[in-house]
Amino acid sequence: MIIQLAHKIELDPTNVQRGYFIRACGTARFTWNWALAEWNRQYEEGLNPSGPALKKAFNAIKKEQFPWVFDVLRDANSQPFSNLQKAFKDFLKGTKKRPNFKKKGADKDSFYIANDKFKMEEDRIHVPKLGWVRLKETFCNFGKILNATVSRTADKWFVSICVEMDITPATCENQAVAGVDLGIKNLATFSNGEMIEGSKPYKKLQKKLRRLQQAFSRAQKGSKNREKLKRKIARLHYRISCIRHDTLHKLTSKLVR
Repeated sequence: MIIQLAHKIELDPTNVQRGYFIRACGTARFTWNWALAEWNRQYEEGLNPSGPALKKAFNAIKKEQFPWVFDVLRDANSQPFSNLQKAFKDFLKGTKKRPNFKKKGADKDSFYIANDKFKMEEDRIHVPKLGWVRLKETFCNFGKILNATVSRTADKWFVSICVEMDITPATCENQAVAGVDLGIKNLATFSNGEMIEGSKPYKKLQKKLRRLQQAFSRAQKGSKNREKLKRKIARLHYRISCIRHDTLHKLTSKLVR
């Protein structure tokens, strides 16, 4: 049985490496927006745009018009065309919304690395044109590495490593059945009467979040203090998200046991 899993690990980059990540994400975002604008223009003119054709056109002009894209790895200005092709394919199927332009600071920053462009060791990853970047968690190679995606959440950087595994499902001896009712007051109620309360991190941290947001709205636009408050708000939202994920992981583990 062939399955694909993603192992997401937090990175521990230096300030120089953070700057490289920001430039690579900016290159990927710019390429996506350029490709989407060209796709819309060609479609309005009655043409049949495609990701490979747009990629060929971009490669023909990037050396003269966008020479700064060569400062980072090639996948940052190459993979967005494949992503856009897939996005429009899903849109035409009706499974997803029409692709939109990406805005700096509003959309999640990320860039793709092909499996032949990076190397992995237990506690570090080698990124093209950058070098070795430390991991905050040991990487256990448990399958064939397919690709990697570096992304930012709040002010933290992560790498998601996609691996392919060939596994044989184990036989389950315990065939017990448990009914679960997901609610609002309680996170879950089991068929045996046991209730699991939700962590409610947003409610607990709402006062602190409101105070930061009020200070952010009063801060002068473009000031360093406003940028600091923006990072604090992002870190608090990330903390709330982590608490929610932790609660759900504990619940599902309890159900499996």
